[in-house]
Amino acid sequence: MNRRSFIKWTLSRSAFALIGSYPVFIERNIVQVNRYRIPVDNLPHAFHGFTLAHLTDVHLGYLVSSSFVEEIVHRTNCLNADAIVCTGDFVHERNTTEEIDTVWPILSKLTAEYGVYSILGNHDHWADTHRSLYWLERSGQNIRHQCKPIYKGRERIVIGGAGDFWGDELKIDQAFSGSDQGDCRILLSHNPDSVDTKYDTPLSLVLSGHTHGGQVVIPFFGAPKLPVKNKAYSSGLIATAKTQLFISRGIGWAIIPVRFNCYPEIAVLELVNPQLLERA
Repeated sequence: MNRRSFIKWTLSRSAFALIGSYPVFIERNIVQVNRYRIPVDNLPHAFHGFTLAHLTDVHLGYLVSSSFVEEIVHRTNCLNADAIVCTGDFVHERNTTEEIDTVWPILSKLTAEYGVYSILGNHDHWADTHRSLYWLERSGQNIRHQCKPIYKGRERIVIGGAGDFWGDELKIDQAFSGSDQGDCRILLSHNPDSVDTKYDTPLSLVLSGHTHGGQVVIPFFGAPKLPVKNKAYSSGLIATAKTQLFISRGIGWAIIPVRFNCYPEIAVLELVNPQLLERA
């Protein structure tokens, strides 16, 4: 092999190595802060412009360190959103309490003026249901199977939480049993397939994760694999037959530790009343 051939050989293999390592070591670690404007028809006027920082699918464990999660929590707090919502899958491994006991003291540092509200995902149940529920309650963030009002003056919105679609009972109607007929109801539900189940409570907005946006998104094709029944549920704001659904791409990974054309995200949702937008 002459010198020119050797250089070409070296450069070509270096390029392949870079391309191959990019989804694992680069994009997977670039966490974006993405802002979305979410129109909500029955949003009280006092909540026009109200912001929610949405965290989901942290998946602390292999290749997602506690220091990485600490930085995510710090960045989320620095966004100064009005409230923070977390939709589960905080750990990665099955049948372990070690990751649960590591991640929750970090998540407990989340803080926002109008509160922090969290539910569990399937990985939290697969790791250890009882330990995950213990920390969910201890953190003061528990919204599972219940709802809590957020007031601004005399007006309010109501945030409720479903159980996990795979590892728990949803109980959506039970969660909002304490709400009033005209309330603007926002549901936290880890798996977006939850919106296609049977429930009677009118919902203004559902916030989910679970899909990771597919992790790999091929241009002009989309995500080849999504862990949901409804393959339309990938990421972003989606109008369903029953309600509006927002799915965050989340932070961590599942199955294989890659992301391509699908950066991890902290989603900041600005709730707006469409009528007030028209007047502006």
